[in-house]
Amino acid sequence: MSTVIDGSASVTINSGAILGITSGTAVASTSGTSIDFTSIPSWVKRITVMLNAVSLSSNASILVQLGTGSTTYTTTGYVGGGARFGASSVASSTFTTGFSPSNVTAAALVAGNMTITNVTGNTWAASGIFGENSGEFMCMVGGSVPLAAVLTAVRITTTSTDTFDAGSINILFE
Repeated sequence: MSTVIDGSASVTINSGAILGITSGTAVASTSGTSIDFTSIPSWVKRITVMLNAVSLSSNASILVQLGTGSTTYTTTGYVGGGARFGASSVASSTFTTGFSPSNVTAAALVAGNMTITNVTGNTWAASGIFGENSGEFMCMVGGSVPLAAVLTAVRITTTSTDTFDAGSINILFE
């Protein structure tokens, strides 16, 4: 006997967790220095951060930080790095305050995805690839971070006081 699920149905397992992908609500990234996605359920094992033509006001880096409360974000302990590849240049960086794909050029439009997965307990790993329209750049990121408690939020911010000035950001979680 087999069971067919047509995509419109859901299956309940593990104390009420629903099998499937849940989309957040897209947020315009046209002002401010950070965008927060809160109330992520405790059963989540994978989060995808999606950038759509996101731009910063200067030459900073986009930074993704994980939170363990609605206003408590982990700002230390990240291990990994990012790189930015262009037709005639390569730049790379390590990070400790969040997951960052490396510097972007002011007014450049950045698009792509970062997948953040639960390794074990409260330890999370991230990897992502982004494209940038300024000089045909591609940015990559990879790393991990142990959290002090269960992940409940994701913040997309910058490595300086730069502000967002174009695009939109959303997340998926499962």
